[in-house]
Amino acid sequence: MVKQQPKEIGKITIAIDGPAGSGKSTVAKRVADALGILYLDTGAMYRAVTLKALRAGLALDDEAALAKLAAATALEFKQTADGSYHLFMDGEDVSAQIRTAPVTKAVSAVSAVAGVREVLVKQQQRIGRQGGVVMDGRDIGTVVLPHADLKIFLTASLRERAYRRWLELQAKGDTVTIDEVEEDLKRRDAFDSGRSVAPLRPAPDSVTLDTTALSIEEVVERILALASSSFCTMQEG
Repeated sequence: MVKQQPKEIGKITIAIDGPAGSGKSTVAKRVADALGILYLDTGAMYRAVTLKALRAGLALDDEAALAKLAAATALEFKQTADGSYHLFMDGEDVSAQIRTAPVTKAVSAVSAVAGVREVLVKQQQRIGRQGGVVMDGRDIGTVVLPHADLKIFLTASLRERAYRRWLELQAKGDTVTIDEVEEDLKRRDAFDSGRSVAPLRPAPDSVTLDTTALSIEEVVERILALASSSFCTMQEG
């Protein structure tokens, strides 16, 4: 059972980073819901630009064209009637389209483009300065919100992450094997950690949580406890 949090904690900023399949998005959403603050899925923003690039037939190694595309793309998160947040790209709800296999395969390449990151990071930082937000991604604690009140780095074994992602794909009717998913995650890990621009790594002052043997609720409870501790430190300061 998630404990009720003090109302004043609504201005806290929380950065959650980690590799693909570590549970960042699911955990971040639940933490945001528990605190009554905004959840910003930065990965979805990169996926939206990737979707637009694929639709336009742009070459994924044309960095200038991709940066120009990102600058000309309007992205907005809107809360729907069921309380969930959907991502709108140029006025179109693309929440489902950005989760397709072609986008997943291409997003690492697009997100590594310096010009694309510059555009999206500025948008993310503008939202972060307002406070009351949980952001998840690959470089939130190191680049986007280096002064976040709480930084979390989620991780899990490669096999466990592959299993979680495989279950998600199975639920969508995808017939991919768990070994194929593991190979894809291994490729993405290498790409994300080795890229020259904002590589995946924990911030020096982040708290690392290995979620391999933890349930989602257990992870959420731990982060909320850390958030309460950070909030008390903020109040004392």
